[in-house]
Amino acid sequence: MDLYEAMRCAPTTRRFKEDAVPREALLRALEAARFAPSGGNRQGWRVVVVEDPATRTALRDLYLPGWRAYLELTGGARMLAEPDSFDAARVRMVRRADEYAQGLDRVPVHLVVGVRLEDLAVTDSELPRQSIVGGASVYPFVQNLLLALRGEGLGAALTTLLVPAEADVKRLLAIPQEVAIAAHIGVGYRDQPWPANLARKAVEEFAFSERYGDPLR
Repeated sequence: MDLYEAMRCAPTTRRFKEDAVPREALLRALEAARFAPSGGNRQGWRVVVVEDPATRTALRDLYLPGWRAYLELTGGARMLAEPDSFDAARVRMVRRADEYAQGLDRVPVHLVVGVRLEDLAVTDSELPRQSIVGGASVYPFVQNLLLALRGEGLGAALTTLLVPAEADVKRLLAIPQEVAIAAHIGVGYRDQPWPANLARKAVEEFAFSERYGDPLR
């Protein structure tokens, strides 16, 4: 698959077929993803591949409290309770996300992505705002992995809602203390047609010339 094509049509997949994911396809995706950049080329990412049904169920149970909190925070709970009061497309999206969360144990493969804290290059830790730079040493790998999975014909859903349950996830998966949970990716064969193009903002809405707000032409 052409790279630009993959970037335009790698949506979040929330409905999966029951088909098993070939180990060879998963290994090829991980093989490609490992060429992502990271601070100092430390490559601190770590991935636990979960396929065991009991462990998937345990991950679902750890995921759901974070999902419910997210629904309350974003107004999604009200959308589910009063769907006629909101935009139908928005309600449909929230329903699908809720369906995904409730049935997380049925997603064929779970990838729990962590990163060794000592390998993060955090250059904004002293700034008077929330630190974000450390993610630059793990999320390029995550995006590479999502694109590689798309190239293998596999759907994926990236979330961070397991992170609040990090201590329990670490105990469940025997993840050492020095590794932080960065992401959870549900993987499987998509149970819907692939879109030709995702809906995204136009370039002129987020890219500027020389100064913020000046049009880029």
